[in-house]
Amino acid sequence: MKMKVKKGDKVQMLSGKDRGKAGKIIKVFPKEGRVVVEDLNLIKKTVRPKKQGEKGQIVSIPSAVRIDNVGFVCPKCSKPTRLGNKTDGKVKERYCKKCKATV
Repeated sequence: MKMKVKKGDKVQMLSGKDRGKAGKIIKVFPKEGRVVVEDLNLIKKTVRPKKQGEKGQIVSIPSAVRIDNVGFVCPKCSKPTRLGNKTDGKVKERYCKKCKATV
């Protein structure tokens, strides 16, 4: 699956329980077509105590979401948009399809 978003890109959730919220991509899974966005799509996980006398706890960790459910947020126009690719000789660059600014 061709992924147009990369690690570090700011994206907005287009569907699901966190719809409308924005965050930064922290991990990308190109073969599965999924991304992990920081502080979004959180799941609760129980953690066992590591040392004796320490208590176990419940932590929230971000879970992967499908790439179709996130939209890239353009740094110039600050709107969720699609990305296009253009090549100038040997240089390949991404651009915002709404404001035509290179990303």
